[in-house]
Parts: sequence; structure tokens; C-alpha cells
Amino acid sequence: MDKTNTEAKEKVLGLLKGTRVGMMATRHDDGTMHSRPMATNHTEFDGQLWYLTDINSEKVADIRRHPEVLIAYADPGKNDFVSVTGRAEIVTDRARIEELWSEPARVWFPKGVDDPDLAAIKVEVDHAEYWDGGSNAMILIYGYAKSLLTGERPDNEGETGRAEF
Repeated sequence: MDKTNTEAKEKVLGLLKGTRVGMMATRHDDGTMHSRPMATNHTEFDGQLWYLTDINSEKVADIRRHPEVLIAYADPGKNDFVSVTGRAEIVTDRARIEELWSEPARVWFPKGVDDPDLAAIKVEVDHAEYWDGGSNAMILIYGYAKSLLTGERPDNEGETGRAEF
């Protein structure tokens, strides 16, 4: 059964809540892609994702020239995967940065929330695709056995979908 867009959005939100770090890909001027792990600030998801960053980083320069980004999330233990695309912008509003700040971020920003090089990345999500393979060990074992015995993929490859934001 295909999900409505609202149901697909809810599914994406549920999968994202369980995954804190995503790989954000940006594009350089020469067209090559570069990705790096980014901790997502899951305050509330309303079609935007937020990340803290150093204003002098390469990704900030990339975003200013090419705002399209892709963020891939994976939770292999649960067999859950989400790919999000959208348009990013750099935010230097101190009140917003303070709102996003959490003490674990001090690892990357030892000067704390008042670090003048601390900025935020806001991603307006265009769409997201998800794969929920199910983590039931018996289903995975069945799929493996079927593949070995028949040379075919299992019937239940999990749930996939796409949500527009």
C-alpha cells in the first residue's frame, strides 16, 4: 500500500528521530561532491534541519555558492536509511545559535556558544526518501536463506517511500 505524502512525512520524521548524525554532501565549484558527518539538531522538525558549523569551513563556502545539499542518515542496526535533499543557507543570528547550542557541541567549538566563528546551517528540505528494512532477525535470516537457496531476492525487502516537504 502506498503511503500518502503526510504518512510518508511522518515515517521520515520517525526515522530521523532515531538517527542523530547524517553525512552532508555539498558541491565544490569544480562539480565534485564532498561529504562529512554532521550532528543534526532535532529541536522540532517542521521541514527544516539545523546544524552547527564553523563559519570558516569549506562546507560554508560550498553552500554559499551552491546551496543544494544532500544529507544521508543510516541506522544499520535497525536497517533504517533516509536521504534528504534541500537548499541550505548559513545563519549567523546569535539568538538562533544559542537556541541550537548544546554542551556536547563544545567538542568542536571549545569557546562555547559565544565563539564568533560559530554559525548554523539551515536546510529547507525539498524531499526525503526512506528505506525501512525492518530489524527483525528472523526476516533477515529468511531473506538470506532464500537468496542462497533460490538465487532470488526475498519478497519482503522492507518499506520504501518518498515525502515532499
